[in-house]
Amino acid sequence: MNEMPEWTAADARAVDLVRVLAMDAVQQAGSGHPGTAMSLAPAAYLLFQRVLRHDPGDPDWPGRDRFVLSCGHSSLTLYIQLYLSGYGLALDDLRKLRTWGSITPGHPEHHLTRGVETTTGPLGQGLANAVGMAMAARRERGLLDPNTPAGQSPFDHHIYVFASDGDIEEGLSHEVSSLAGHQQLGNLVLLYDDNHISIEDDTAIAKSEDVLARYAAYGWHTQRVNWRTAGGYHEDVPALYEALIAARDHTAAPSVIALSTIIGWPAPNKQNTGEAHGAALGVPEVRATKEILHFDPDVTFPVEDEAVARAREVGDRGKLAHAQWDERFAAWSADHPEQRELLARLTARALPEGWADAIPAFAADGGPVATRAASGKVLAALAPVLPELWGGSADLAGSNDTTMPGEPSFIPAEHQTAMFPGNPYGRTLHFGIREFGMGGVCNGIALHGLTRPYGGTFLVFSDYMRPAVRMAALMKLPVTFVWTHDSIGLGEDGPTHQPVEHFWALRAIPGLSVVRPADANETAVAWRTILQHTDRPSGLLLSRQKLPVVDRAAAGAGSAEDTARGGYVIAEATSGPPRVILIGTGSEVHIALAAREQLEREGISARVVSMPCVEWFYEQDGAYRDEVLPPGVRARVSIEAGVGFGWRQIVGDAGEIVSLEHYGASAAYETLYKEFGLTPERVVEAARLSMSRVAGKEAQ
Repeated sequence: MNEMPEWTAADARAVDLVRVLAMDAVQQAGSGHPGTAMSLAPAAYLLFQRVLRHDPGDPDWPGRDRFVLSCGHSSLTLYIQLYLSGYGLALDDLRKLRTWGSITPGHPEHHLTRGVETTTGPLGQGLANAVGMAMAARRERGLLDPNTPAGQSPFDHHIYVFASDGDIEEGLSHEVSSLAGHQQLGNLVLLYDDNHISIEDDTAIAKSEDVLARYAAYGWHTQRVNWRTAGGYHEDVPALYEALIAARDHTAAPSVIALSTIIGWPAPNKQNTGEAHGAALGVPEVRATKEILHFDPDVTFPVEDEAVARAREVGDRGKLAHAQWDERFAAWSADHPEQRELLARLTARALPEGWADAIPAFAADGGPVATRAASGKVLAALAPVLPELWGGSADLAGSNDTTMPGEPSFIPAEHQTAMFPGNPYGRTLHFGIREFGMGGVCNGIALHGLTRPYGGTFLVFSDYMRPAVRMAALMKLPVTFVWTHDSIGLGEDGPTHQPVEHFWALRAIPGLSVVRPADANETAVAWRTILQHTDRPSGLLLSRQKLPVVDRAAAGAGSAEDTARGGYVIAEATSGPPRVILIGTGSEVHIALAAREQLEREGISARVVSMPCVEWFYEQDGAYRDEVLPPGVRARVSIEAGVGFGWRQIVGDAGEIVSLEHYGASAAYETLYKEFGLTPERVVEAARLSMSRVAGKEAQ
């Protein structure tokens, strides 16, 4: 039995202070979620004070355990522990909950508040991030210290996550919990707040499964701590401590503890109600609860020096743990100079000198190459020089070309297969058919800090993972989403698998770079540019069908190097200044090039612009953008095998948009492009129409 360290009256008072501060903060804000922060007060305080290895004086200490509040609506559960532990939050920050300019927004935000490991709010995504962090911790240990016995490496630590019924109900929790069990992530501990309440009150209206049985089926180690006893509600803190330690020490599988609580405890009238979940309790209820807890009902945001001083003692324990870790780290550094150098580089998110020299170039006379295949060749070439780069696919590895040849899979030995041999420290990820889970896990890997993840699927299935992509953009995480089969060019699979609206739907996500290269060399430069960015996610949209490699040696052809600028002149007008500009992305650039040849034969000077990344293009200065798209050349045509929404801002009011404003069909891709008017002839017709429109406007 694990005996809990001393728990004094000051600790008990600090727990009750958490409840009072949660009530006061929500009451002052006029909105928020007090109930869960109140009922989880003992659990959160216990974790931060007695279990979690952390140093409030150094929130970025590499040896720390990570804490993820997946139920981000209960942000006060985290904020108040950060205040009590001494992370720099003050009472005034709690007073400013959910207000402009505060560091205590409605949901915890990464990079804004010291001690917040990830942005949470959309339910289930925090749990997905935690699974990714646990996987990253194992991969990083494999890179830096694979041979030290378990529990003795400076890179051994745990990921703790609090989740609510809302997290558990979201389908995402199934995807990532199943994956975590399969991966036997013994460094992951989940506390499930089983309070039977959501916004619509009693969860029995929508949920009846046995959650622990579900997790047992995933292969998790399961425990229950029930504070709802036959004799009444009893917050048995020692029992929860024993369960947490047992979970921490169970290294063969991830662990879940179902903690049965009463939301809003001990509010006399609103405990165990949906009202306590998501609204201020109201002045009478707050006063009555304070009286039950022996606080002055006329005092808001009480100071409670003795209780706070007791909680701040965790800072000394954190410094001691940090110092002990420093000794182990120093010994490791002395024994592993090469790995120490690697760690320094990974920590700085710096790339090794000369790394880009490994990226292949593709000859124009080597035959056509699908950009997905070119991407696969780039990954294969980068494998030896970028150990931090790792990833895989949502069961589409052969189609996405995301497997680095010869690299072992990241998998417990008992789950390796004949096709994919591997080990727990391997490199190739297998997400299974779990696209949303893949996105959330990749975000968690990036959040953990040292490695660069990528995850692949078909572009049409980016819809399944969009919420995770949005969170990657919100947190500015360097995750690469490899989306192949990027148009009706995938052919016979038909409209269910053919993306149409996806280009601009993804471009609508602020902070996401959407990159659709036109040929193999643009693909290579795209990968190089993506890896040079550490402040944003990127989506790489790649073709299934083979595309010609543009002959860059031809007169007037632009360099693939300019892919990094988002848009560039890939073929210049040869018979004088351009009268019309043809703008394409991906596979449609080749249609624009063919249309240009027709126009030039007719004596119409035409420029072709490849626009692989609209976002990168608009990051360029105005002079460069005007050089590529001169304002005086108003006759313009865009061509892209998707809806035209968004192109108007680029082609202008006189321009023409050659697009696909409907779903595709099942047929060979050559047939589809012809039948749907994605042809050089249609682009030539559009060019004439745009020039006519310009002439008409000029004549007015």
